[in-house]
This record gives sequence, C-alpha cells and structure tokens, in this order.
Amino acid sequence: MIYDSEAGNISIALTGDTMLSRRLTPFTEAPYLAIKDILEGADAAFTNLEGTVRAPEDGTQDPTEGTPMTIPPSLLDDLKWMGVNMVSTANNHVTDFGQDGLLASLRHVEAAGLVHSGSGAHLTAAQKPGYLDTKGGRVALLSANSFFKPWNRASPHGPDLKGRPGVNIIGYNETHTLPEDAFADLSAIDQGLGFDKDIARRRQGFFSDKEVGGAGNSEITFLGKKFVEGDGFAVDTFINGMDEADNLRWISEARRQSDWVVFSLHCHAYSQRGADTAANAADMEELADFARAFARRAIDAGVDVFVCHGPHISLGVEVYEGKPIFYSLGNFIFQNDTVTSVPVESFSRFDLDHLATPADFLDARSDGGKKGFGAHENYWHSIFSLCRFADGKLDGVELYPLDLGFGLSRSQRGRPVIADGKFADDVLARTQALSDFYGTKIDIKDGVGYLKL
Repeated sequence: MIYDSEAGNISIALTGDTMLSRRLTPFTEAPYLAIKDILEGADAAFTNLEGTVRAPEDGTQDPTEGTPMTIPPSLLDDLKWMGVNMVSTANNHVTDFGQDGLLASLRHVEAAGLVHSGSGAHLTAAQKPGYLDTKGGRVALLSANSFFKPWNRASPHGPDLKGRPGVNIIGYNETHTLPEDAFADLSAIDQGLGFDKDIARRRQGFFSDKEVGGAGNSEITFLGKKFVEGDGFAVDTFINGMDEADNLRWISEARRQSDWVVFSLHCHAYSQRGADTAANAADMEELADFARAFARRAIDAGVDVFVCHGPHISLGVEVYEGKPIFYSLGNFIFQNDTVTSVPVESFSRFDLDHLATPADFLDARSDGGKKGFGAHENYWHSIFSLCRFADGKLDGVELYPLDLGFGLSRSQRGRPVIADGKFADDVLARTQALSDFYGTKIDIKDGVGYLKL
C-alpha cells in the first residue's frame, strides 16, 4: 500500500436534525464535550442542517405552518467546532425564505467550508454529491427530501429556460385501500358531492391523466387522495419512478468517484405500523414503506451508509447486505423555538396582532407548552451513531443516547448531552425495540448501544 486509505478503514459519525439558533461554544459540561470529542475523532461527521442559513437581508419568507427556521451564518463556525464536516441541505426548512434564501444559505455553507449536498441552483446541482477527503478515503454525500411543496423542487435546465433553484426531491404516491362496502360508500359520496364530475372536467382541461387520477370504476380520487377497492384497510406508498432513477444514477456516480458513499433522506411520512395505537406523532414507530424500499435499492446501487431524519424522533436501525440503515436519529440540536423573527402570517394563524412578539407566537402555538414538541418527551431524546469500517466492511456501530432537556425552558433546552443512567438505557431500549422488527439486535452496555453484526 502507498496510501493509508487503501486499507478500507474509516469512522463515520451520524447525527439527526440540527435546528440551530444559539451558540454552541460557551458550554463546558463533560457529557456535552464528550459529543464533540466523538465527532472530532471521526473521519467524517454528518448532520442534517435543517434551516435557512441567512443574514437578515437574505431572502423573503414563504408561508409556512412550521417554524421559519433562520440559522445565523456565524453559527456554522460553532457547528464546525463541534466536529461536523458534512451537512445535508435537503429538507423542508431550507426553502423557508424562498429561492433567494436557499441560494444565500448555500453561499454561507460554502464559505464555511462544509461539504454539503441536497439543494442547488438547479436540479443537477441539487442531486450531485458533495465530497469530503479524509485519511480513510474520499466520502461522497448525497441528500434528498420527500416532504416538500411543488415549488421547492429543483428543476433541470431546458432549451429555453434555466433550471429552478430548489431541493433534490424524492416524491412518492399513496394508495388507500378500502373494503368493498367502504369503497361503495366513498363512491356514493364522491358522486353525491359532484367530485367525480369535477375530475371529468379536469381531464378535459390542461392536466395529464396521471395528475387527474380517478380513472375507471376501480379507483377514486377523493380530496386529492387515491382510493382503490381491496381486502381490508391499508395505505401503501410508492416512490416516484423518475426521482428514484435520477438518484440511483447519482449514487452510481458517487460510487465510482469515491471510496465511501453516504445517502441522507429527509422524510416525514410514516407507515401504518404503530399508527393505530399512536396518540400523536411522537409515538410513531416506522417510516413509510417507500423509504425502506428505496434505502435497500440505494445500498444495492452502492451506498455504504443510509441515514434518515425528519420525524424529530428516533426510530429503528436495519442492517441490509452488511450496510446500516438508520430510519431516524431524531434531533441533534433542537433550537427551533428560540428563533428571533416570525412572519406576520404566523401571528395571524393564532389571532395575534402585529404587536405580538416571537415568544407570544410560540406560547400560542404550543398552548402554553401543552401541545407540540415541548409537550412530548420523545422529541427531546435521540441517538447519534458512530460507524466503523475495517478492511472495507462494516466492523462496528455504536449508538449514543442524547438528552436534549425535556421540560426545561426554551432558553435551556435543545442542546444535546450524552445521557446516562436509566434515562440512557430507556432511550436505547426504544431503539432496540424498534430495530428488532428488522431483525437487528442491539446490546446495551454502560449506556451505549452496540449493533450485533
């Protein structure tokens, strides 16, 4: 060997959603600095940078039902101080301040020297990998988002018009199956309210058949959702074929241009498993079927590590063909409720006038902390992972439980520390239970989870 990287040894640290609005550098708790030590010690350290990195003059806010997530550019240095060197910019908050905000965000990320992927000035820029050179070899990062508005999707250059700035999107379709009697009832409602006639009129307009849907007696498009008749009730999700083909093509590119390939997927869609018993989204158990299917196809195409985020809760881990799939690592830095500016529309949603402050808005939308993220503990604990490869193969996966300060004030919570004691065991036990569905076994020892490979 003439290069160390020929040995096929590398460590890759993976964290979940980072919604960053405050400094990271002032704090000195040992369980906090232990995270920094692990991230700095890894060859590559990833997070999902969920927000628009912007100065006050960058971009104009889009209407949103969530938090208009501004990340001040100076905080990227704090993120690098933590050891992060790779970020996904494919999520629903990178477009909170429109196309100008997205492009400004990318300029700030580039200026900070962070490797990134997932959004860009046009579709190719959004889909192509970012590359990180490490002593363990060249790491490719590809990123995509499946939760979006139609105008958030990056578009390719055409013969007459340049491409649209936006996000690398992996879209999906849902099919709702109903038993015979329920399907007949829905059909009667569809006809009784005249929705079927509206579908017929749309088919005569400027829409393609696939956009209109509701073709024939065996399928109904009702309030924008597709229903078919079958045995029992079910919801199935299917990936957009063109989006999948495009991303698999770029995975092939990354495989040939790098030593290691990481794919990041931002996904808010859940499967039906656990949906019947979950009182709220914090209790859901699994991402939608299309996400699992795509993760496996991505690994078949050359991905070494597949990491999901978006639900803001931790989910299970699968090992497929010797490669790890993290279905959600939950939150890493969760400071979405200390943003300092809120659009007028956000205030008006809760009947607040123009004199209201951001804290007024946050109090109103959480009903004084009784609902939303602040009311459910699952949003405030999570995991992050360290994957070790040796001789080109997965050699170990460590899972570290994180405590983000559930129940504390907004000014306190949201910064991670490594959990310990019973709390750590409980956090890891959740991941252990949700991973068992995939046949993944996790040993818990001294507050750390270890995948049995």
